[in-house]
Amino acid sequence: MFSPEEKRELVAIARRAISDALHGRSSAVEIPQEGNLARPGGAFVTLRIDGNLRGCIGYIQAPVPLAEVVAEVAEKAALEDPRFPPLTRQEFEQIQIEVSVLSPLQKISDVNEIVVGRHGLLLELRHARGLLLPQVADEYGWDRETFLDNTARKAGLPRTAWRDPAAVIYIFTAEVIQEEAGVTRKEGV
Repeated sequence: MFSPEEKRELVAIARRAISDALHGRSSAVEIPQEGNLARPGGAFVTLRIDGNLRGCIGYIQAPVPLAEVVAEVAEKAALEDPRFPPLTRQEFEQIQIEVSVLSPLQKISDVNEIVVGRHGLLLELRHARGLLLPQVADEYGWDRETFLDNTARKAGLPRTAWRDPAAVIYIFTAEVIQEEAGVTRKEGV
């Protein structure tokens, strides 16, 4: 879906937005006039240090260009993920950036439609929502039921809440773009 140049640009946008935020600068993302980065879409940015999660924030859907979404969620992943303290300038040089661009949601009626490793999940029940990206199940070696259990837990629900007849489950795919090894990490710092 994305060209190698577009993939590099998405990661560069994320890195630039984080650097700008760490230095108190407004991030001015240049929005392309056409192409994949100009189209509206949902995306998550995941930050890791030495393979360990350091932040992950995203939007399932967004009415603004993908380039703008990636810049915004990169900054939020670095500074506003409630599971972690804000990223420091020292940590910035250590982070590995991963951008996941989401497909539209597809409501399912049978959990057997879920393909572990291909689909991400969004579970809604009453006023609770939980989302896990497709790569999470692979990272932890989960089967379908464990993936569903953990999505329910992410929503703050009992792990088997997905079995509730009122639960609504959506699947989606994600194009996962990982920062290339050897990328200059001191951009703007």
